[in-house]
Amino acid sequence: MQQLDRKHHSVSVVRPDELGENELSAWRGMQAAQPHLANPFLSPEFTLAMGEVSPSARVGILSDEEGLAGFLPFELRARGVGSAIGDWVSLCQGVVHRPGAAFDADALLQGLGLHVWEFGCLVERQPWFAPYETLSQQSVVLDLSAGYAEYARALAGRSPKFYKSTLYKERKLGRDAGEVSFTFASREPDDFRTLRRWKSDQYRRMGRADRFAKPWVVELTERLHAIDTPSFAGPLSMMYVDGRPVAGHFGLRSDSVLVGWFPAYDPSFAKYSPGLIQHLRMAEAAAAAGLGAMDLGIGTGSEYKEALRSHGAPVGEGVVRRRTLGAAVHRARHEPVRLARRFVLETPVLYRAADKLLRAYGTRTSARGR
Repeated sequence: MQQLDRKHHSVSVVRPDELGENELSAWRGMQAAQPHLANPFLSPEFTLAMGEVSPSARVGILSDEEGLAGFLPFELRARGVGSAIGDWVSLCQGVVHRPGAAFDADALLQGLGLHVWEFGCLVERQPWFAPYETLSQQSVVLDLSAGYAEYARALAGRSPKFYKSTLYKERKLGRDAGEVSFTFASREPDDFRTLRRWKSDQYRRMGRADRFAKPWVVELTERLHAIDTPSFAGPLSMMYVDGRPVAGHFGLRSDSVLVGWFPAYDPSFAKYSPGLIQHLRMAEAAAAAGLGAMDLGIGTGSEYKEALRSHGAPVGEGVVRRRTLGAAVHRARHEPVRLARRFVLETPVLYRAADKLLRAYGTRTSARGR
């Protein structure tokens, strides 16, 4: 155990499966005490599942004179270099901590044995990391705290054309193809395989890397899908027409928040916008289950997310570097790429052009594959 700072903080590093029941209970208690930490990607279940698929998964256990002060899950990427656990598949990252706890970023990394820690979806209210943010964006949040009827009323007032057209397409889908039905948490293995196939096809059409081409991502989602507790679950929501799957979504939920992760649909039904219908059905079911919000992740360039949005929540991207030789080498290798990416994301014309090029590439690649 190493000293974390001059305020008698200390840190120890363990593998996720080495966490004890007292530590897991304290972790969940810290989340329960602070709503902004309720995101399921910050839950110990996500970290434990990552520990089962990634040998580089670690957890920093932070303590002070009052006892456990917080937990920082991370992954070792190279000697002295760490990333947020789950890295590019995680939609919320940061320190889960006791109310009122504060940390020093440089001392924290020193205690973890790191020169560098990279993050991509930093949760709000982590002031010790604020100086290291290189990009701040907004996630899209659907407010379900007053129930679905109130959310739908607000949506109809905010985006009347979007709301009316989505309801019309749902009615037309039922007339044209058969009865529309929905389940919030399917346990059918075939449904999960269908969703992954749709999503992989979508990634290729958009010119993006197929996340499900990584065996560890498939294993991770299957492990998470198997969890169903009051405080954490991996629900697979599916919409059917005449018993046939036409749209689906796999995400994670805590006891108060459902986070959008992998939405997809059967493109042969694209004219009916089944993905939009699916999102409204999912919001209705989430509210009925007592969840207060749906978080759809960063909304950059997504018209449907902006239409569904009640409000936003800040999401930070950046990298913490200590003043060490290892951190200096990391900066020289990675900072030009990071700056170029940030420039594109912050320049709408360039972002749209890059997205168009990727989609065109994906379309050509898909056509050659047929």
